Amino acid sequence: MGENPEVYLIEKRYELIHSIVSQVMRGERPLTLSDMLDKIFLHKVFGIPIFLALWWALFRFTFDVSAPLSDLIDLAFSKLGEIAMTHVPNERLASFLAQGICAGFGSVLVFVPPIFFMFLGLAVLEDTGYLARAAFVVDRVLYKLGLHGKSFIPMLIGFGCNVPAVMATRTIDTEQDRVLTILVNPLMSCSARLPVYVLVGGAVLGAYAAAGIYGMYLLGIGLAVCMALLFRKAIPFFKAERPAFIMELPLYAVPTWRGLFMHMWERGSDFLRKAGTIIFAVMIVLWFLSTHPWAATHGGVDVASSYMAVIGRTLEPLFRPLGFDWRCVTALFFGFLAKEVVVETFGLLTGAGGADLREAVSSLFTPVKALAFMAFTLIYVPCVATLAAIYRETGSLKWTLFAVVYELLLAYAVSLVIVVVGHVLGFP
Repeated sequence: MGENPEVYLIEKRYELIHSIVSQVMRGERPLTLSDMLDKIFLHKVFGIPIFLALWWALFRFTFDVSAPLSDLIDLAFSKLGEIAMTHVPNERLASFLAQGICAGFGSVLVFVPPIFFMFLGLAVLEDTGYLARAAFVVDRVLYKLGLHGKSFIPMLIGFGCNVPAVMATRTIDTEQDRVLTILVNPLMSCSARLPVYVLVGGAVLGAYAAAGIYGMYLLGIGLAVCMALLFRKAIPFFKAERPAFIMELPLYAVPTWRGLFMHMWERGSDFLRKAGTIIFAVMIVLWFLSTHPWAATHGGVDVASSYMAVIGRTLEPLFRPLGFDWRCVTALFFGFLAKEVVVETFGLLTGAGGADLREAVSSLFTPVKALAFMAFTLIYVPCVATLAAIYRETGSLKWTLFAVVYELLLAYAVSLVIVVVGHVLGFP
């Protein structure tokens, strides 16, 4: 009959439902508030702009409301670092406590408030029933651009963490769509990248920081769609026909404070656990590399003579076209372990934290280079845990290496375009 069997059967099922309902119900069903909201949120023309507007409001809320709490955390760790340097007689131990623990942990934990507030906003959108509508609206675009509608949920989860997002692709029926979604999912800007955006954007972009951060999230979505379309057309493996996306929309509901805070804590606590395990271990390694050889660095005062500087300067020529100096390159290099480590590395390399760290970072970037660095952080190799998840879910070293190579090349290309276009337009 020339029709998709799955869609055909569902249409016939709903025709039967409609015929039964028409026999047992009298009159017309009254128009409910849910119906009126769906006419707005699911509108073919206004649905996407409404989705983008709500996303923008979420990031304004995240950035503005969390700022005072971040400042308090920064002040507390700065004071603790000063106390350690003043009252601990052993020079190396004082350096470890002040520069490693206080500056390292402090530079990461100041981003706990924006991450928690972002998850609170997402919980509101989810518990009200809107996120399911967003998946329905976005499906029209995703289907035309190479992705299955079921890819939306893993991609949305990717805004929290790419690891569970990659695992969530198990719900996608076909192998081609599942692998394709896994490959583009790391382009979704996970919460670990947010501290980098907040630091660099807040330090360099000033009043336009929220717009710059919002732009990174849109850039990730746009690149994911573009790469999916490219892979679909260029790689024979992905050219199989895609099944239709069918879902049942939940009822709208008024969220409870208990439910919102439970969702916020479940997702945000992952960041805290990572800060207490992976980041702590990496922090010790980074402190050692930034303060040794001890005599050459004068106890970590001269970071330019450290092992860490050797790594950065070795790789710096590769990034010179992008305008990144050895400190930026070093931060990106260790960000491969965990993206939050980029911020910690800047703290160790500059010997600053909080407001002082923002001031130190502002001297490393112009607005154009800041956007290029944020874009590179967004796109380049995902963290070690995400790569492990990609290998586990695809069962293929080939696809894992493919993800690493294409994202590195894409990150470099996009950052270079930002720098070149910015300079052509006359921006520094």
